[in-house]
Amino acid sequence: MKRIGFLSFGHWSPSPYSQARSGSDVLTQSIDLAVAAEELGADGAYFRVHHFANQLASPFPLLAAVGARTRRIEIGTGVIDMRYENPLYMAEDAGSADLISGGRLQLGISRGSPEQVIEGYRYFGYEPGNGGTDADMAREHTRVFLDVLRGEGFAEPNPRPMFANPPGLLRVEPHSPGLRERIWWGAGTRATAEWTAEQGMNLMSSTLLSEDTGVPFHQLQAEQIERFRKAWADAGHSHEPRVSVSRSIFPIVNDLDRAYFGAEGSSQDQVGFLDGGKARFGKTYAGEPDKLVAALAEDEAVAAADTLLLTIPNQLGVDYCAHVLEAVVQDVAPELGWR
Repeated sequence: MKRIGFLSFGHWSPSPYSQARSGSDVLTQSIDLAVAAEELGADGAYFRVHHFANQLASPFPLLAAVGARTRRIEIGTGVIDMRYENPLYMAEDAGSADLISGGRLQLGISRGSPEQVIEGYRYFGYEPGNGGTDADMAREHTRVFLDVLRGEGFAEPNPRPMFANPPGLLRVEPHSPGLRERIWWGAGTRATAEWTAEQGMNLMSSTLLSEDTGVPFHQLQAEQIERFRKAWADAGHSHEPRVSVSRSIFPIVNDLDRAYFGAEGSSQDQVGFLDGGKARFGKTYAGEPDKLVAALAEDEAVAAADTLLLTIPNQLGVDYCAHVLEAVVQDVAPELGWR
């Protein structure tokens, strides 16, 4: 069995070919797609976070709305850029969204990806400490966020408060028990995956790794997962970790699918440069269901993960994205033993 969800980057564009032409369109369609995904038997609705772009940026109102409209599926992010976040305010927002959903929040966070603007986090009021980098700042924000999620008091109460306080130091509210174990880190390298395990976070790995050893993407990602699990065991955490991978998978079951994605049937890994270093990008899977079953059976990283996030072309609209999810869940997943 494998959990299967969708991952939306939440693009919108005024193009006449886009069915998501505004921020309002993307937000309302994201909620509708999550409802449809639950009805189809999918397991998760995840959203990417980008700032200064025509994409989803402020995740918690959306997550709370999805949580209120659904009953079963996991809701989450993949990922929130921690360079931009106030850890305490984020803990309040995350606690609220998790309580609204009944404890279904799976929150993916990370150092973030290349930005739309130069050092955009500075516009949000954050700067790395003396001698530190933006990655150092993201990890420090994460450390504080994880500490706060434990629910232990740390703030000195006012001796003459407006409302009566419980005894002892105070914590941010609302607190959601168990959320600390449902935090994921988006790791782009094998070393970062090991660090993720040491911090007690679940591993979220996408269709991009910011390193390359010359082996196929799925083998490099499988090694990343293996090293994560070993580091987790070495750290001695008391609960079992989770691992998700993202894939672009498009079953071709009608002429419209063929028009959109038929040319992707010959897709291969790509190697390029990102942030000054070599990176490997995973291929797109497109083809008739039986061909996808054969190809995905050879994907070592998908086999090693407990959760698969399907990247969706959200600008093609709710109905088409739901069609893609349905084809994977009904035509591909059972043949691979995922259902």
